[in-house]
Amino acid sequence: MAVHFFTFSDFAENTYIVSCDETKECVIIDPGCYYGKEQNELVKYIQTNKLKPVKLLNTHCHLDHVFGNHFIHNTYGLLPEIHKGELPVLEAVPMICNAYGIRGYEASPMPEVFWDEGDVVEIGNMKLEVLFVPGHSPAHIAFFNRKEKYLIGGDVLFQQSIGRTDLPGGDYETLLGSIRVKFLPLGDDVVVYSGHGAPTTIGKEKLSNPFLNQ
Repeated sequence: MAVHFFTFSDFAENTYIVSCDETKECVIIDPGCYYGKEQNELVKYIQTNKLKPVKLLNTHCHLDHVFGNHFIHNTYGLLPEIHKGELPVLEAVPMICNAYGIRGYEASPMPEVFWDEGDVVEIGNMKLEVLFVPGHSPAHIAFFNRKEKYLIGGDVLFQQSIGRTDLPGGDYETLLGSIRVKFLPLGDDVVVYSGHGAPTTIGKEKLSNPFLNQ
């Protein structure tokens, strides 16, 4: 198992490639590659490590996490796979880009596969359990590797912070509930790979995250 991440775009978003050591199959999670040099960097990593992308997953569909969906689809033939409740968010991205003055965004293709709580994504010999963790966005999901004890958490829990809740579909109490019910019981030694910033652990955030110790 290998987890590799890039920090892309002006939003400093973390794009993840999670690969199976045995089969070399990999999943691309939240591709935020907006600029050509970022797209080239992602492709170079895949080629250098002789990986085979088999899935494109979005934890949620805010613009910074789907900038690269169109590119990944064109390059590897993959459609995004999301929670169905994120469809309105994905469909709104072109409008949001216009509002931000972001030019050149190529609209994401629409998904045909949807994931929900309790589902298991299989990539080679690797299994990622799907957790439904709304609050930052209306139908945010996360991906938990129980065997290797890591979590691709999107914009739910950060190092000493949490996801913002002031965007459409966000809710502060719902987000805190998602963290406390779904994330904290996973175990103190679980590594959290977040959508922005450095990795952390559940244990560290239990001790030092001000939002969890109010």
